[in-house]
Amino acid sequence: MPIEALVFDAYGTLFDVHSVITRCEQLWPGKGAAVSQLWRTKQLEYTWQRSLMQRYEDFERVTGDGLRYACKQLRLDCDDSHVSILMDEYRRLTTFPEIKSALPRLKGKKLAILSNGTPGMLDAVVRHNGLEQVLDGVISVDELRIYKPDPRVYRLAVTKLGVARESIGFVSSNCWDACGAKNFGFRAFWINRTAAPVDQLDASPDAILGSLSDLLRLLN
Repeated sequence: MPIEALVFDAYGTLFDVHSVITRCEQLWPGKGAAVSQLWRTKQLEYTWQRSLMQRYEDFERVTGDGLRYACKQLRLDCDDSHVSILMDEYRRLTTFPEIKSALPRLKGKKLAILSNGTPGMLDAVVRHNGLEQVLDGVISVDELRIYKPDPRVYRLAVTKLGVARESIGFVSSNCWDACGAKNFGFRAFWINRTAAPVDQLDASPDAILGSLSDLLRLLN
């Protein structure tokens, strides 16, 4: 079946979560990259752990908790003002270099975000990067109170877009997310910017790309 809609993960796929490094470095000189890396790791871990525990808190809370953990682990001072500053940075994350030119060239298909982020976080970063005119929808897991890769999250895109799962292409830079989408029944495209191996989850992506520009070439 032809692809009628493309659904994108947000954080790490369209928006560079490590664009916070500059601000982290200002707050903790010499530790910016380490903070950003550990912060992202714990942020994701907390989404999976909370889903399994059935103790949902929204992505804003999870992201702040991940930052606090990272700072404790790295033995860095981190009070509420530090958290507030960096949570504001999450609303101003930059896109990866090719995103703003590639997304408009994919119009003709429905384009949407499907993300763990809260509606407020997502609306802010989409507006900051001027993508609101390109996207047909921004879908948050928040209404389900469960995180990816739970199949109910991917089903939410089918419901919201009114497109059959077989006609949806899902794009993520997180291999586990692409595998989750493939397991659900989407066509899955993994943007592998770090030349990482495929996760062993018995649901491999349909294609592995270096950037979103590669998807344009593949679909054409």
